[in-house]
Amino acid sequence: MERSPATTKGTSPVAEEPELTIVSTTLSVREVRKVYGKTVAVDGISFDVNHNEIVGLLGPNGAGKTTTINMILSVLEPDSGTIQIEGIDIATHRSQALERTNFAAVYAPLPGNLTVAQNLRVFGLLYGVKDLSKRIQVLLKSLALESFQNVKCGVLSSGEQTRVSLAKALLNQPNLLLLDEPTASLDPATARDIRTKIRELAADGETGVLWTSHNMVEVEEVCHRVLFLSRGKILLEGDPKMLPREHGKKTLEELFITVAREPLSLEMG
Repeated sequence: MERSPATTKGTSPVAEEPELTIVSTTLSVREVRKVYGKTVAVDGISFDVNHNEIVGLLGPNGAGKTTTINMILSVLEPDSGTIQIEGIDIATHRSQALERTNFAAVYAPLPGNLTVAQNLRVFGLLYGVKDLSKRIQVLLKSLALESFQNVKCGVLSSGEQTRVSLAKALLNQPNLLLLDEPTASLDPATARDIRTKIRELAADGETGVLWTSHNMVEVEEVCHRVLFLSRGKILLEGDPKMLPREHGKKTLEELFITVAREPLSLEMG
């Protein structure tokens, strides 16, 4: 909800705090569009992520996934449309919305010259995490990182760095968690453990998760619902276990390949 900034005679406008309201969704995206020159990266998409729900944002490279995530994180500004996190519009109350959010992505590694514990402390202070030392120890233990806490992130393996990034993403116990290829570079056993932890997080608290992955077996196991992006538009939406059969495909991977190679056949169907 947008509200006019409070004003006092002779002073500059001051933005009001957003009203706290109970909402059924943690993320609401409405008619969001982003254009680069003549290229439409995201073309008027709308979707929600509910509390306790894991939603897969799927599509081939160039479909608009990363642009969408960057707009939700307020790294990019939409050309039109609205994005709300816990009912708070990120365009008018950016900091209040983002303090309820966190993310982990393979393209956003943590500073390599800081140790694991130092990185978590810095980001914990930025997010204003209470009982920070205790929270860090809980996450180190949960993600099997205790033995690495005094190791610089730059010398960790890619899988270890992925686990540290996930620990960072969970520091503030976010209402909205954005995960871009969260199990990349992990061995099968660790990847399974991470999937289990994310499912438990979504089930036990108020967190909603937006999950991108090219691993369709993983997506089918983890996600309650999936959105297929193609050329900046949401082409398909539904239960990952049911959606392939609804479109004459045997598996989610087969459906993904069709979206990547022959999206018009699905639109016409």
